[in-house]
Amino acid sequence: MAAVLAGGPRAALSHRAAGAHWHVHPGVPAQVDITTPSGLNQRPGLRAHRARLPADEITIHHGIPVTTVPRTLFDLASVISQRQLERALNEAEVLRLWDELSLDRLLQRYPRHRGNRAVRAVLRDRREGATVTKSDLEEMFLTLVDAAGLPRPEINVLIEGYEVDAVWRRQRLVVELDGRDTHGTPTAFERDRERDRVLHVAGWRPVRLTYRQMRDHARAVETDVRLLLAAMPGRLAA
Repeated sequence: MAAVLAGGPRAALSHRAAGAHWHVHPGVPAQVDITTPSGLNQRPGLRAHRARLPADEITIHHGIPVTTVPRTLFDLASVISQRQLERALNEAEVLRLWDELSLDRLLQRYPRHRGNRAVRAVLRDRREGATVTKSDLEEMFLTLVDAAGLPRPEINVLIEGYEVDAVWRRQRLVVELDGRDTHGTPTAFERDRERDRVLHVAGWRPVRLTYRQMRDHARAVETDVRLLLAAMPGRLAA
């Protein structure tokens, strides 16, 4: 709060300091970042960024003026790696830190912002899997299974009262193909974990795969499925 007060009217906690304040970026920064419309000489322990922030980019959190979560992520993109930005965005989603102002709107508002390339890359990567349908995921998984020379599982059948995406009955292995469109809601989160618990108790082994895992780590997924089949009752012949 002292850092924000030093920045004068319309100053706000920002960048790494805001990320730590929102709990979307780990650690306590060595210097406290603030964004202020007025000039401010650099001081020990304080890093000032000069900008006039619109009202929808500032809020009050735990009594301290701070950039909103989208603006915080937008600023973080210019000072942390793309992988760290992706993790920060994931944390914001886990904590359900929603805001009417979107990262897309900020990209339009500030077309020359230093972090734009990283923001676009992270959003593009996340959206590639968001539009994939359940049937697309099933087709992708069966293609992977066939290419690996593994026996085909049954698709969309009832196990212990639940419809599962893929199952090898003899090996008691269940694979759920998680798409963001059907598994990204709080209700789906609870339902999925209830199903996993029931299947575990009944002696099945449920495993969850995503579009990105199958796209980016197909060889590892293939190896893991093969090992799981070999490790279960009715093991797969070598």
